[in-house]
This record gives sequence, structure tokens and C-alpha cells, in this order.
Amino acid sequence: MQDMIRRIIEADNEAKALEESNRIAAEKRKQKIEEEAAAIYKKYMDDAQSEIAKNNTYIEKRTQKKLSDATAKQESVLIKLKSDYEQNRDRWVDEIFNRVVG
Repeated sequence: MQDMIRRIIEADNEAKALEESNRIAAEKRKQKIEEEAAAIYKKYMDDAQSEIAKNNTYIEKRTQKKLSDATAKQESVLIKLKSDYEQNRDRWVDEIFNRVVG
């Protein structure tokens, strides 16, 4: 009888040890999964930040080019207008005068 009780206690102790071992293993797996998830998240965020930086650089260059082109076109139009004004100002003044005065 004593032997049977001792075996039951040993079996219970082994079961408790196995349960604790399984709990520790489960905690380690959970921790590893959390670490892997964090690493994956960090990688995707780093990749996203890198892509955003590339896009910002591209957009800034494209915007600067458009601004430069618009400024050059504006300068060209201004030069043309000044040239037209210099060539036609006397005729325009006379024409306006004649239309107003009659």
C-alpha cells in the first residue's frame, strides 16, 4: 500500500514537473513569436520608411523641375511681352487715343 501511495505521489510530481516544463516551453514559444512579429513589423516599417524617403526625393526633384520649367516659361513670356510692348507701344497708344477721342 505504501508503495502504491509513493508511486501515485511520484506520478503526481512527474505530472506537475511535465506541466511546468510545458508551461515554460509555451512561454518561450510565445516570446519567440512576439520577437519574430516585432522583427517583421520593424522590417516592414523600415522598408516603408525607405520607400517614403525615395518617393519624397523623387517628388521633390520633380516639383523642382516643374518649378524651374514654369519659371523659365514665365521669363520667356515676360521677355516676349516686353519685346511686343517696345515694338508696338506707339501704335497702341495712338490706337487707344483714336478710339477714345474719335
